Amino acid sequence: MPASDVSALLNGAARLLREAGVPNPDSDAATLLAHAWGIDASTLSRHRLFEEEVPSAVSATFAQLLDRRVERVPLQHITGTAAFRHLELDVGPGVFVPRPETELLVTEVLDELERQRTEDEHIPLVVDLCSGSGAITLSLATEHPQLRVIGVEREAAALEWSRKNRARLDLGDSTVDLVSGDATTFGDENSDLCGGVDVVVTNPPYVPDTAIPRDPEVRDHDPAAALYGGASGLEIPGLIIAQAEKLLRPGGFFIMEHSEEQGAGVRELIMSTASLRRPTTFPDYTGRDRYTVAHRITCDGPLSR
Repeated sequence: MPASDVSALLNGAARLLREAGVPNPDSDAATLLAHAWGIDASTLSRHRLFEEEVPSAVSATFAQLLDRRVERVPLQHITGTAAFRHLELDVGPGVFVPRPETELLVTEVLDELERQRTEDEHIPLVVDLCSGSGAITLSLATEHPQLRVIGVEREAAALEWSRKNRARLDLGDSTVDLVSGDATTFGDENSDLCGGVDVVVTNPPYVPDTAIPRDPEVRDHDPAAALYGGASGLEIPGLIIAQAEKLLRPGGFFIMEHSEEQGAGVRELIMSTASLRRPTTFPDYTGRDRYTVAHRITCDGPLSR
């Protein structure tokens, strides 16, 4: 790639990305150039404003990164990081890249923990089933004053990414355990936790097995174990709901992410349990149904539906 000023280089790169079908060509081009240059976005904008020339070595590195993005390698795999709330998480092959809509689950859990807050010195216990990169687990631990969070992940590669992310963060007074475990059997295998968890949160695999994603970034790079939830997409989420019921204390809070078409199905699964009630589905930033919440009630007497 010949030497050029920032604007010319970015315009050409965005054109290549657009022709390759990349969804956000302008922002991706800027992110890749800043990464190749070792600078942040504001510094890149300043270089662009003053029509500065990009060093040839930076241009060469940028060209290599651009080739990978044209091949639809995820932007986060190329830069090695994914932004999630206040965190920059290390990500790469073998771990699901966290999405912006999942940030809403963290907000909901933090709001619920505030509602649950008591005058005693109780430290809330949260279990994150299918914790992946640690996005939810680590955001909760760093944004709540004092919390115990257990992140449960079955896939070894994803668990390794989450542990790498934990090692870089200041958790304050919170504690995080990242454990190898199957979200569909975790309560059965950890009876000491059953009935004592304040919140169970999960972003499980929920794509139907035959609904292969169109985007190459998802289809070819996100782990299949993080995507596919069974024939209808709700088989694995249904098993996780059963485990959440066992783990939660009476009054405990459950929250699950799902697709925009699955809200009614998730509510039905929740109401089929003995003690999870009041399921309510909420939208994401685009107004599409994205997650459902419920509370565990006591089982004394008739259940209220």
